Amino acid sequence: MSIRSELSAELPVAAETAEEGLPAGIGQYRLAWRRLRRNKVAMFFGGLFILLVILCLLAPVYSHDIAHIGPDAGGTTTQIHVGGKTEYVTNAVGVPIGPTWSFRTYFLGADELGRNEAVRLLYGGRSSIEIGVVAMLITMVLGTMLGIIAGYFRGFADGVISRVSDVVWSFPVVLLGITLATVLNQRGLLFLHSTTLLTTAAVVGFVYIPYVVRPIRAQVLTLREREFVDAARQMGLGNVRIMFGELLPNLASTIIVFVPLILANAILLEAALSYLGAGVQPPNSTWGTMLQEGLNQFPGAFHMVLVPGIMLVLTVMSVNIFGDGLRDALDPRSKAAV
Repeated sequence: MSIRSELSAELPVAAETAEEGLPAGIGQYRLAWRRLRRNKVAMFFGGLFILLVILCLLAPVYSHDIAHIGPDAGGTTTQIHVGGKTEYVTNAVGVPIGPTWSFRTYFLGADELGRNEAVRLLYGGRSSIEIGVVAMLITMVLGTMLGIIAGYFRGFADGVISRVSDVVWSFPVVLLGITLATVLNQRGLLFLHSTTLLTTAAVVGFVYIPYVVRPIRAQVLTLREREFVDAARQMGLGNVRIMFGELLPNLASTIIVFVPLILANAILLEAALSYLGAGVQPPNSTWGTMLQEGLNQFPGAFHMVLVPGIMLVLTVMSVNIFGDGLRDALDPRSKAAV
């Protein structure tokens, strides 16, 4: 059984529960869950994000069983029946048809190539969320490991990691992302190629690593001087066991809070890179690439900009608001109702 820091975990929770009239044996995360459940706004937006994810995951079902058209299928001469009339999906001057509000026939209209906008929206959402999740995992895993190593060993390891992080930190994330993505898209790196979503995920995940390294390092610098770490050393535990068996559990709250924050920023950065042409490359599509394509038809077909823009805003906003509620729930100084 690993050693736990009573001063950093048990005593604050016991003091809080005594003040709030709760049973003394309630745990830190159970208390946080009670607080989070009573934050109706955070729970609503957390449910909204889950709903958006489910809709995007069901893209093949909608495409195959309802719309009966693939994300890349269609054409400017395709004809559809709308309101008892037969129309082309693009008119004589090349402007695509707007929303028909029929789930089976171009529910959100068409794009300039006659493709079903609703189908592409769901498939693009899958790609955007997939990139965001993979990038978040890259950032959290590498950022946490580097932060623990820098804060625990200090000295040379801390100097190298901190200085490299400072260099990456000094560049605006969009400019650094464009530079790295452009290089990878042109030359590739090992198994990363311009046609894969992993390229963009790797770039986005890399640029946000310093944003996790610095706070993790600062917390480890404090924790390594606590009594439970000294006790672990006296028991003969090695450095790896202390870092990942003793320090890592005490960083759980910080890591949990960073997950939705990094996820929201990763989705937003991917959209920015794809919109600027440095992210996902054709034939793949994301909400960012749909915004780029829609801008060419604005204002004649403003739905091509409005639809992916609304989905992007709802996704990022829901993750951010839920993340704020999660942070408040895990804060031991929070006075939120339980």
